[in-house]
Amino acid sequence: MTLDTLNEARPSVALVLEEQNVLAIRDIDMPTKPKAGEVKIAVDTVGVCGSDVHYYTHGRIGPFVVNDPMVLGHEAAGTITEVGEGVTGLKVGDRVCMEPGIPDMSSRASKLGMYNVDPAVAFWATPPIHGCLTPNVIHPAAFTYKLPDNVTFAEGAMVEPFAVGMQSATKAKIQPGDIALVLGAGPIGVMTALAALAGGCAEVFVSDIVAEKLTVAAQYDGITTIDVSKVSAVDVINAKTDSWGADIVFECTGAPAVFKTITDAVRPGGCIVFVGMPVDPVPLDLVSMQAKEIRMETVFRYANIYDRAINLIASGKVDLKPLVSATFDFADSIVAFDRAVEARPTDVKIQIKLPGTTV
Repeated sequence: MTLDTLNEARPSVALVLEEQNVLAIRDIDMPTKPKAGEVKIAVDTVGVCGSDVHYYTHGRIGPFVVNDPMVLGHEAAGTITEVGEGVTGLKVGDRVCMEPGIPDMSSRASKLGMYNVDPAVAFWATPPIHGCLTPNVIHPAAFTYKLPDNVTFAEGAMVEPFAVGMQSATKAKIQPGDIALVLGAGPIGVMTALAALAGGCAEVFVSDIVAEKLTVAAQYDGITTIDVSKVSAVDVINAKTDSWGADIVFECTGAPAVFKTITDAVRPGGCIVFVGMPVDPVPLDLVSMQAKEIRMETVFRYANIYDRAINLIASGKVDLKPLVSATFDFADSIVAFDRAVEARPTDVKIQIKLPGTTV
């Protein structure tokens, strides 16, 4: 919440982005009491996202600029410690994860089921909205989800990035037996590949130029990696498909060079799902897309996905535990962020463990 709209705000310790390149663990006013329809959650685990790191190192993402101190973090799981009036289906003691974007449910986008593109959405750790790297948060019950007993807090904090992969696979309209190519073996690329496999793909190829990232992806059955510093992804796909092409290509890099040849690996009538976000506008060969009648889909966060993502994790069909590269105590949050800034090729997801107690 913004500082001028806090409900019974009181000082609480948090990881605060003071300004570009300046982090501090200090007290900052945060809401303390749930209102009607809200719950209070003792935060246990928070993942460090690339957007958090980008705000830290650049102070902005597009039009979202850090003009005032902001609490970071939006990938979280914890335990409900208090429920507001009218909350049903959740109770004190429930282990939960939280969807960080809160839309205006009366908006036209929400009524269309596309609440993720509601212009009024308030998203944790997106200026001027505070995030969840603090021991306690207040959150709408409607966007708080119970975790099954066999899903850990660490996995619960991974639901948010996995939901992006799930949204990507959903937008692709996968048919059983499809062959997919994922461009980029970063966290979202790997999770998109896992979601595509769960969605029915027979095989998913994942390409990257960093061997260590490909090693992480290669540990999963059904994923075949392509080191594009050594071999062409198009050549590999053509060899697999008798030069027909992949049914689906997921673009998860945002790298401008990728867009120049992105149509080459897609079959006629296939689909490209744009997941990665280029910093600047990129050219696309629209005529090549028209000649193949390629379907194009775009992804911005997710909508109506969280419960299904949790179900997949709980089923055991998707195992995200190997993707947690390191876990830091809350007191070492700045160290955790500096580790994330290093962008070690073997790191996928860094998480921060909080005390999980109320104040």
